[in-house]
Amino acid sequence: MISLMALMFLNVSAMAQNTSPKREFRGAWIQAINGQFKGKSAAEMQLMLTQQLDALQAAGINAIIFQVRPEADALYASSLEPWSRYLSGVQGQAPNPYWDPMAWMIEECHKRNMEFHAWINPYRAKTSASAQTDPKHITNQHPEWFIPYNNQLFFNPALSESREYIRRVITDIITRYDVDALHMDDYFYPYPANGQDFPDEADFQRLGAGFNNKGDWRRHNVNLLIEEIHNLVRELKPWVKFGISPFGIYRNQKSDPLGSETNGLQNYDDLYADILLWVNKGWIDYNIPQIYWHVGHPAADYGKLVDWWAKNAGNRLLYIGQSILNTVQNADPQHPNQHQLPLKMRLQRQYQTIEGSCQWYTQNIVDNVGNYTELLKQVYHKYPALPPTSPFIDNKAPGKVKKLSFIVTDDGLVLMWLAPKAKTEMDKAVQYVIYRFAKGERVDLSDPSHIVAVTRDTYYNLPFSLEPGQYTYVVTALDRLHNESKLAKKKIKL
Repeated sequence: MISLMALMFLNVSAMAQNTSPKREFRGAWIQAINGQFKGKSAAEMQLMLTQQLDALQAAGINAIIFQVRPEADALYASSLEPWSRYLSGVQGQAPNPYWDPMAWMIEECHKRNMEFHAWINPYRAKTSASAQTDPKHITNQHPEWFIPYNNQLFFNPALSESREYIRRVITDIITRYDVDALHMDDYFYPYPANGQDFPDEADFQRLGAGFNNKGDWRRHNVNLLIEEIHNLVRELKPWVKFGISPFGIYRNQKSDPLGSETNGLQNYDDLYADILLWVNKGWIDYNIPQIYWHVGHPAADYGKLVDWWAKNAGNRLLYIGQSILNTVQNADPQHPNQHQLPLKMRLQRQYQTIEGSCQWYTQNIVDNVGNYTELLKQVYHKYPALPPTSPFIDNKAPGKVKKLSFIVTDDGLVLMWLAPKAKTEMDKAVQYVIYRFAKGERVDLSDPSHIVAVTRDTYYNLPFSLEPGQYTYVVTALDRLHNESKLAKKKIKL
């Protein structure tokens, strides 16, 4: 008798559509604010992160979004902000023995050919008003920059001093660390609590000239920050992307006829985050709306929201933020014996403007909740995917690799090549894609099933398990924004 799980795999395989795109963002968030690292030694935390990264790599994840600044603090060596209490339990206390979690994570992600996105919270300074802060914490240095609200403490978004300080922090991260992207999630003006208005009336009266209402003024304050960060990142390292992961609803139709057919909290009206403006102005490079509901949700239907965001993607990369738990806890209405991952992936991949997804959150992947991870491995991430390109930043491919050849070593056959020459950092090859084709197979680089490796090395060890025969190996180069070079190829007979 066939098992329910086997039946599910059969159904999924039969229904899967376009399950192997060559280009797809496959991200995962690793947060600190849940306390998973608190009190761990360097060795314990590195072991935990190694296990998480290995599980994510096995599941086909190609980008890690790692929380490095939860509350104006640092999970990295900073001269501006104190060490996070989400490491030792005490803000300002350096790891002992000393290490730099962000530097270590960048190295480990790049070793696995994953992008590293540094995730910061721009405005939140204290997640709890009672939390003890280090004397050097910015709230103690400049208390006049902060506003208490709902038992938390926030930078005042209206102040130019707040924006200037946040830019200093970002400059420090980007100039000193080899990050692939800067990332912010859904926290701008704080989520409204119990009908309490954010207490900035005095600032509005003082600084709001030219605005008829406080909402427009608040959005303007956030817009200034986003535009300034975009310009800063481009100036510092033009290959570093700047992305936002907003709450899943922009506006409801009852607020705006162009909004989504939903009935929930709104980015524009409640968090004062005008996501579509940022997309259409080109101030952000990617957008990951958190569509953490299920298909059939009465107030925020996943299918309707995916459709809405796909039609409003603009000229920027759009990915979908996925809640793993929500997905596995809700059945597909048409297939009640299986959860909603197949349905959600089918919906997501039917839109050309959606170029990937991001998983919330990593531990669910490690735990294979609802067999979610195995489905990624065996169906949806069965073959490798290169991250999407960003042609609005740069669309020039690197040169092709030089002197592709095979050599015989004590460890077997090795494919080797030389990096192409590059005049600028943007032109430099940083990764290489190796494809393999058996005799008689057409060389088709659009088919990811032929990708056997993505590497930062300039060599590839041929596996001993290959059947005897003739093979064509193809090597291409990728630059920092994943533009792919022309191919170099070599035939070999085993």
